[in-house]
Amino acid sequence: MRRQWELRLASYSRQGILVVPHETVLISTIAVSLAYACVGGYAAHRLRLPPLVGYLLAGIVVGPFTPGFVADAKLAGELAEIGVILLMFGVGMHFSLRDLAAVRHIALPGAVIQMVVATALGIAVARLWSWTFGAGLVLGLALSVASTVVLLRALEAQGTLGSAQGRLAVGWLIVEDLVMVLTLVLLPAFSGSLSGAPSDHTASTLPHLLVTLGLTFGKVAIFIVLMLLVGARLFPWLLAHVARTGSRELFTLAVIAVALGIAFSAYELFGVSLALGAFCAGMVINESDHSHRAASDLQPLQDAFTVLFFVAVGMLFDPAILVRQPLAVLLVVVIIMLGKSLAAFLIIRALRYPLSAALTVAAGLAQIGEFSFILAELGTHLGLLPLTGRNLILAGALLSITLNPLCFRGAKAIQDWRRVSPI
Repeated sequence: MRRQWELRLASYSRQGILVVPHETVLISTIAVSLAYACVGGYAAHRLRLPPLVGYLLAGIVVGPFTPGFVADAKLAGELAEIGVILLMFGVGMHFSLRDLAAVRHIALPGAVIQMVVATALGIAVARLWSWTFGAGLVLGLALSVASTVVLLRALEAQGTLGSAQGRLAVGWLIVEDLVMVLTLVLLPAFSGSLSGAPSDHTASTLPHLLVTLGLTFGKVAIFIVLMLLVGARLFPWLLAHVARTGSRELFTLAVIAVALGIAFSAYELFGVSLALGAFCAGMVINESDHSHRAASDLQPLQDAFTVLFFVAVGMLFDPAILVRQPLAVLLVVVIIMLGKSLAAFLIIRALRYPLSAALTVAAGLAQIGEFSFILAELGTHLGLLPLTGRNLILAGALLSITLNPLCFRGAKAIQDWRRVSPI
């Protein structure tokens, strides 16, 4: 094939025709993924299912575990990450530090306790399968953190994103994301002791861990200070000047550049996750007089790339595990949708918050997503988590994301039955 292409190029050159060979992997991945997602989403809608179920099934169809066209999973994952960035940027534009401060007393202790409970359940189940403690720890942590993308889409569909319970749920997940950022930094340092063998990545000595912790918190602190002192003035000023040009495409371009640029810089320079960096960027842009226009212009891109996120999740899933290990998959789903959600519900009620808030947070946490995938890949790379564990996490993610809308419907039905007023 390569020889034929070279002969064709030579023939065109003799004729004076300039031909630039190019790859179509990116185009085919986007085109086929969106086409299948459109068909799957429409079919799901006709069956009165959430469209995201169709997007996930589209990912399975174009994934490597089913016959036919196979999209590039790496490219799909990177495109999906753009969707996460744009979505978190949009949320940040509707959120403020006052909103976070208002829920810190419940979101901070509640999220940490809930993650400890879910992690303990994961370790206990892993021991039943004769896995190592390190494998159980990675499994439990992966099951303890919910997907921000799924939660935000669910809250938007319910029309409760801006409500008190919606802000509590978002604040809860922000705490989870911060814990996961710290986990991703510390896990390689502990991998040697967790696996029972010396780590090739870092020495797990106390001085080294203290230095690692200090650097991590220091970088995050510097990033936050820069955003509050410099970004809060610079980027609203920039958008204001671009808006004065009267060019719609230039304004949209500036918003996208700010969202992606800050997220990427936060990740590369300060070790902050792309999602959290984008969220902080959105909070800074929220101070601009043009924040509503920026959110409106970003919405179409947000929707398209969020669809690619769900397609990318579906591509990672091997349906055969449902047949090979159905009981293990069931246990994982029970931990995700019952164990950690029940823990969050009891914590919120114990702190004397209304039933509506407890039900909203519990329903929102009944799924796992992007951080779980990242942690599973890292655990596998470090030799802590077996490949079976990664497949179980992906199976749990797919099933919990698919069933999550039912949790919100159940929560709403309970509220209607109890005639609970909104917070």
